Amino acid sequence: MFKLLSKESNIFSVPVYIGVLLGLIFLRNISSAAFSVDLPLVFALGGLTLGYFCINSIRLNYQTHVPLFLYTVFSLVFFSMDMDIGLSVALMTNSLLVLMLSSPEDMNVKKNYVIVGSLLVFNYIFLPATWAMILFVIIHVFATSERIVLHIFRLFFGMVLMGIFYFSLAYFFGANTWDERYLPMPSSPFLAENFSLVYLSPIAILLLWAIADHFLHYNEKSPVSRYKYTFLLLFLVVQVATILMYMENSKSYLLLLVMPMSIIFARFLRFRKRYWEKEVGLGVIMLTLLVYFTIEKVMAIY
Repeated sequence: MFKLLSKESNIFSVPVYIGVLLGLIFLRNISSAAFSVDLPLVFALGGLTLGYFCINSIRLNYQTHVPLFLYTVFSLVFFSMDMDIGLSVALMTNSLLVLMLSSPEDMNVKKNYVIVGSLLVFNYIFLPATWAMILFVIIHVFATSERIVLHIFRLFFGMVLMGIFYFSLAYFFGANTWDERYLPMPSSPFLAENFSLVYLSPIAILLLWAIADHFLHYNEKSPVSRYKYTFLLLFLVVQVATILMYMENSKSYLLLLVMPMSIIFARFLRFRKRYWEKEVGLGVIMLTLLVYFTIEKVMAIY
Protein backbone atom coordinates (compact mmCIF):
# COMPACT_ATOMS: atom_id res chain seq x y z
CA MET A 1 0.00 0.00 0.00
CA PHE A 2 2.82 2.40 0.85
CA LYS A 3 4.38 1.82 -2.57
CA LEU A 4 1.15 2.90 -4.24
CA LEU A 5 0.85 6.01 -2.06
CA SER A 6 4.49 6.93 -2.66
CA LYS A 7 3.78 7.89 -6.25
CA GLU A 8 4.04 11.58 -7.05
CA SER A 9 0.80 13.52 -6.73
CA ASN A 10 -0.37 15.91 -9.44
CA ILE A 11 -2.51 19.01 -9.78
CA PHE A 12 -5.72 16.96 -9.59
CA SER A 13 -4.79 15.03 -6.43
CA VAL A 14 -5.83 17.64 -3.87
CA PRO A 15 -9.31 18.24 -5.39
CA VAL A 16 -9.87 14.47 -5.51
CA TYR A 17 -8.90 14.02 -1.85
CA ILE A 18 -11.08 16.98 -0.87
CA GLY A 19 -14.02 15.46 -2.73
CA VAL A 20 -13.48 12.07 -1.08
CA LEU A 21 -13.22 13.60 2.41
CA LEU A 22 -16.32 15.78 2.05
CA GLY A 23 -18.28 12.99 0.37
CA LEU A 24 -17.49 10.43 3.08
CA ILE A 25 -18.27 12.90 5.87
CA PHE A 26 -21.67 13.65 4.37
CA LEU A 27 -22.41 9.97 3.70
CA ARG A 28 -21.43 9.02 7.25
CA ASN A 29 -23.57 11.69 8.89
CA ILE A 30 -26.45 12.37 6.51
CA SER A 31 -28.67 9.78 8.22
CA SER A 32 -27.94 11.26 11.65
CA ALA A 33 -30.66 13.29 13.34
CA ALA A 34 -28.01 15.84 14.31
CA PHE A 35 -26.97 16.42 10.69
CA SER A 36 -27.52 19.91 9.35
CA VAL A 37 -25.54 22.24 7.13
CA ASP A 38 -24.89 25.09 9.55
CA LEU A 39 -22.15 27.65 10.14
CA PRO A 40 -19.92 25.46 12.36
CA LEU A 41 -20.00 22.71 9.73
CA VAL A 42 -19.07 25.16 6.97
CA PHE A 43 -16.12 26.55 8.97
CA ALA A 44 -14.95 23.06 9.97
CA LEU A 45 -15.05 21.66 6.44
CA GLY A 46 -13.45 24.83 5.12
CA GLY A 47 -10.60 24.46 7.60
CA LEU A 48 -10.11 20.78 6.76
CA THR A 49 -10.11 21.60 3.04
CA LEU A 50 -7.44 24.27 3.50
CA GLY A 51 -5.36 21.70 5.38
CA TYR A 52 -4.58 19.95 2.09
CA PHE A 53 -3.15 23.18 0.72
CA CYS A 54 -1.13 23.64 3.92
CA ILE A 55 0.51 20.26 3.32
CA ASN A 56 1.58 21.32 -0.17
CA SER A 57 2.59 24.80 1.01
CA ILE A 58 5.01 23.48 3.65
CA ARG A 59 6.68 21.26 1.03
CA LEU A 60 8.23 18.61 3.24
CA ASN A 61 6.91 15.47 1.56
CA TYR A 62 8.13 15.50 -2.04
CA GLN A 63 4.59 15.80 -3.43
CA THR A 64 3.56 12.20 -2.68
CA HIS A 65 0.12 10.86 -1.82
CA VAL A 66 1.12 9.65 1.67
CA PRO A 67 0.44 12.87 3.66
CA LEU A 68 -2.77 13.54 1.71
CA PHE A 69 -4.01 10.01 2.41
CA LEU A 70 -3.10 10.16 6.10
CA TYR A 71 -4.71 13.58 6.43
CA THR A 72 -7.94 12.25 4.92
CA VAL A 73 -8.07 9.20 7.21
CA PHE A 74 -7.22 11.16 10.38
CA SER A 75 -9.89 13.75 9.53
CA LEU A 76 -12.56 11.12 8.94
CA VAL A 77 -11.82 9.34 12.23
CA PHE A 78 -11.70 12.47 14.42
CA PHE A 79 -14.51 14.45 12.76
CA SER A 80 -17.74 14.84 14.72
CA MET A 81 -20.99 16.58 13.87
CA ASP A 82 -21.35 18.00 17.39
CA MET A 83 -18.39 20.33 16.89
CA ASP A 84 -18.98 23.82 18.30
CA ILE A 85 -18.44 27.08 16.43
CA GLY A 86 -15.26 27.86 18.38
CA LEU A 87 -13.37 24.75 17.30
CA SER A 88 -14.69 25.09 13.74
CA VAL A 89 -13.36 28.63 13.47
CA ALA A 90 -10.05 27.51 15.01
CA LEU A 91 -9.64 24.89 12.28
CA MET A 92 -10.25 27.51 9.62
CA THR A 93 -8.01 30.22 11.09
CA ASN A 94 -5.19 27.79 11.92
CA SER A 95 -5.13 26.64 8.31
CA LEU A 96 -5.13 30.22 7.05
CA LEU A 97 -2.31 31.16 9.44
CA VAL A 98 -0.16 28.21 8.36
CA LEU A 99 -0.77 29.04 4.70
CA MET A 100 0.26 32.65 5.22
CA LEU A 101 3.28 31.98 7.43
CA SER A 102 4.62 29.16 5.24
CA SER A 103 4.30 31.16 2.02
CA PRO A 104 7.33 30.65 -0.24
CA GLU A 105 7.29 34.37 -0.97
CA ASP A 106 8.90 35.94 2.10
CA MET A 107 7.68 39.43 1.20
CA ASN A 108 4.07 38.23 1.22
CA VAL A 109 4.47 37.00 4.81
CA LYS A 110 5.90 40.33 5.94
CA LYS A 111 3.05 42.27 4.34
CA ASN A 112 0.46 39.94 5.88
CA TYR A 113 1.34 40.39 9.55
CA VAL A 114 -1.54 42.85 10.03
CA ILE A 115 -3.93 40.22 8.67
CA VAL A 116 -2.24 37.54 10.78
CA GLY A 117 -2.80 39.65 13.91
CA SER A 118 -6.46 40.14 13.01
CA LEU A 119 -6.90 36.39 12.46
CA LEU A 120 -5.33 35.61 15.84
CA VAL A 121 -7.81 37.85 17.66
CA PHE A 122 -10.69 36.50 15.55
CA ASN A 123 -9.60 33.01 16.55
CA TYR A 124 -9.36 34.00 20.23
CA ILE A 125 -12.83 35.58 20.20
CA PHE A 126 -14.46 32.33 19.12
CA LEU A 127 -12.17 29.98 21.07
CA PRO A 128 -10.11 31.64 23.84
CA ALA A 129 -8.33 28.32 24.41
CA THR A 130 -6.29 29.06 21.27
CA TRP A 131 -4.33 31.86 22.97
CA ALA A 132 -1.15 29.80 22.53
CA MET A 133 -1.31 30.50 18.78
CA ILE A 134 -0.39 34.11 19.58
CA LEU A 135 2.83 32.88 21.21
CA PHE A 136 3.48 30.65 18.19
CA VAL A 137 3.29 33.59 15.78
CA ILE A 138 5.42 35.85 18.01
CA ILE A 139 8.12 33.16 18.21
CA HIS A 140 7.91 32.79 14.43
CA VAL A 141 8.46 36.53 13.99
CA PHE A 142 11.51 36.55 16.27
CA ALA A 143 12.97 33.50 14.54
CA THR A 144 12.47 34.58 10.93
CA SER A 145 12.31 38.37 10.71
CA GLU A 146 15.18 40.77 10.21
CA ARG A 147 13.04 43.75 11.21
CA ILE A 148 11.49 42.30 14.35
CA VAL A 149 10.16 45.55 15.85
CA LEU A 150 8.35 46.53 12.64
CA HIS A 151 6.74 43.14 12.20
CA ILE A 152 5.72 42.86 15.85
CA PHE A 153 4.15 46.31 15.49
CA ARG A 154 2.24 45.18 12.39
CA LEU A 155 1.13 42.03 14.21
CA PHE A 156 -0.20 43.90 17.25
CA PHE A 157 -1.70 46.61 15.07
CA GLY A 158 -3.80 43.95 13.35
CA MET A 159 -4.78 42.53 16.73
CA VAL A 160 -5.82 45.96 18.00
CA LEU A 161 -7.87 46.65 14.87
CA MET A 162 -9.81 43.39 15.24
CA GLY A 163 -10.22 44.00 18.99
CA ILE A 164 -11.66 47.48 18.40
CA PHE A 165 -14.01 46.11 15.75
CA TYR A 166 -15.22 43.33 18.06
CA PHE A 167 -15.78 45.54 21.11
CA SER A 168 -17.51 48.17 18.98
CA LEU A 169 -19.82 45.51 17.57
CA ALA A 170 -20.47 44.09 21.05
CA TYR A 171 -21.24 47.55 22.44
CA PHE A 172 -23.61 48.25 19.54
CA PHE A 173 -25.60 45.10 20.34
CA GLY A 174 -25.66 45.86 24.07
CA ALA A 175 -23.13 43.27 25.23
CA ASN A 176 -21.57 45.39 27.96
CA THR A 177 -20.55 42.72 30.49
CA TRP A 178 -17.26 40.81 30.64
CA ASP A 179 -17.44 37.08 29.96
CA GLU A 180 -15.08 35.10 32.19
CA ARG A 181 -14.65 32.52 29.42
CA TYR A 182 -12.28 34.96 27.72
CA LEU A 183 -9.77 34.05 30.43
CA PRO A 184 -9.82 30.25 30.00
CA MET A 185 -8.66 28.06 32.84
CA PRO A 186 -7.27 24.54 32.30
CA SER A 187 -9.96 21.87 32.52
CA SER A 188 -10.01 18.61 34.46
CA PRO A 189 -7.16 16.09 34.09
CA PHE A 190 -6.78 15.05 30.47
CA LEU A 191 -7.35 11.29 30.70
CA ALA A 192 -10.08 11.60 33.33
CA GLU A 193 -12.49 12.70 30.58
CA ASN A 194 -10.91 10.85 27.66
CA PHE A 195 -9.81 7.37 28.70
CA SER A 196 -10.58 6.02 25.21
CA LEU A 197 -7.62 8.03 23.91
CA VAL A 198 -5.39 5.37 25.47
CA TYR A 199 -6.16 3.29 22.37
CA LEU A 200 -4.34 5.93 20.31
CA SER A 201 -1.12 5.38 22.27
CA PRO A 202 0.59 3.45 19.41
CA ILE A 203 0.21 6.54 17.22
CA ALA A 204 1.53 8.76 20.02
CA ILE A 205 4.57 6.50 20.45
CA LEU A 206 5.17 6.43 16.69
CA LEU A 207 4.92 10.24 16.59
CA LEU A 208 7.55 10.59 19.33
CA TRP A 209 9.76 8.14 17.44
CA ALA A 210 9.35 10.16 14.22
CA ILE A 211 10.35 13.39 15.97
CA ALA A 212 13.31 11.71 17.70
CA ASP A 213 14.42 10.23 14.38
CA HIS A 214 14.42 13.68 12.81
CA PHE A 215 16.79 15.02 15.46
CA LEU A 216 19.01 11.92 15.30
CA HIS A 217 19.58 12.71 11.62
CA TYR A 218 19.41 16.47 12.05
CA ASN A 219 22.82 17.18 10.51
CA GLU A 220 21.83 15.32 7.34
CA LYS A 221 18.90 17.67 6.68
CA SER A 222 19.09 20.76 4.51
CA PRO A 223 18.73 24.18 6.20
CA VAL A 224 15.35 24.67 4.51
CA SER A 225 14.07 21.31 5.79
CA ARG A 226 15.31 22.08 9.30
CA TYR A 227 13.49 25.41 9.32
CA LYS A 228 10.23 23.98 7.95
CA TYR A 229 10.28 21.01 10.31
CA THR A 230 10.92 23.28 13.29
CA PHE A 231 8.02 25.49 12.19
CA LEU A 232 5.78 22.43 11.94
CA LEU A 233 6.97 21.00 15.25
CA LEU A 234 6.35 24.26 17.10
CA PHE A 235 2.84 24.38 15.62
CA LEU A 236 2.27 20.79 16.79
CA VAL A 237 3.47 21.58 20.33
CA VAL A 238 1.07 24.54 20.54
CA GLN A 239 -1.86 22.36 19.45
CA VAL A 240 -0.93 19.60 21.90
CA ALA A 241 -0.77 22.15 24.73
CA THR A 242 -4.23 23.45 23.79
CA ILE A 243 -5.64 19.92 23.77
CA LEU A 244 -4.08 18.90 27.08
CA MET A 245 -5.40 21.99 28.85
CA TYR A 246 -8.82 22.55 27.29
CA MET A 247 -10.11 19.52 25.40
CA GLU A 248 -12.27 18.11 28.22
CA ASN A 249 -14.46 15.45 26.52
CA SER A 250 -14.62 17.06 23.06
CA LYS A 251 -12.50 14.64 21.06
CA SER A 252 -12.95 16.75 17.92
CA TYR A 253 -10.07 18.84 19.29
CA LEU A 254 -7.82 16.11 17.88
CA LEU A 255 -8.50 17.62 14.45
CA LEU A 256 -6.06 20.37 15.42
CA LEU A 257 -3.27 17.77 15.22
CA VAL A 258 -4.21 16.18 11.91
CA MET A 259 -2.23 18.39 9.52
CA PRO A 260 1.14 18.40 11.36
CA MET A 261 0.88 14.70 12.23
CA SER A 262 0.20 13.74 8.62
CA ILE A 263 3.31 15.56 7.40
CA ILE A 264 5.54 14.22 10.19
CA PHE A 265 4.40 10.62 9.68
CA ALA A 266 4.69 10.81 5.90
CA ARG A 267 8.23 12.16 6.13
CA PHE A 268 9.19 9.61 8.79
CA LEU A 269 7.92 6.67 6.73
CA ARG A 270 9.57 7.94 3.56
CA PHE A 271 13.03 7.90 5.15
CA ARG A 272 12.78 4.39 6.60
CA LYS A 273 15.63 2.34 5.14
CA ARG A 274 13.71 -0.94 4.83
CA TYR A 275 10.54 -1.19 2.80
CA TRP A 276 8.83 -3.45 5.33
CA GLU A 277 9.27 -0.75 7.99
CA LYS A 278 7.27 1.66 5.83
CA GLU A 279 4.44 -0.84 5.37
CA VAL A 280 4.39 -1.81 9.05
CA GLY A 281 4.41 1.84 10.14
CA LEU A 282 1.50 2.68 7.87
CA GLY A 283 -0.29 -0.47 9.00
CA VAL A 284 0.11 0.43 12.68
CA ILE A 285 -1.39 3.87 12.05
CA MET A 286 -4.36 2.47 10.10
CA LEU A 287 -5.04 -0.37 12.57
CA THR A 288 -4.84 1.96 15.58
CA LEU A 289 -7.28 4.40 13.99
CA LEU A 290 -9.65 1.54 13.12
CA VAL A 291 -9.60 0.22 16.70
CA TYR A 292 -10.13 3.71 18.14
CA PHE A 293 -12.97 4.49 15.73
CA THR A 294 -14.70 1.17 16.49
CA ILE A 295 -14.43 1.64 20.25
CA GLU A 296 -15.77 5.19 20.00
CA LYS A 297 -18.79 3.95 18.04
CA VAL A 298 -19.45 1.12 20.50
CA MET A 299 -19.19 3.49 23.48
CA ALA A 300 -21.59 5.91 21.78
CA ILE A 301 -24.18 3.13 21.45
CA TYR A 302 -23.88 1.85 25.02
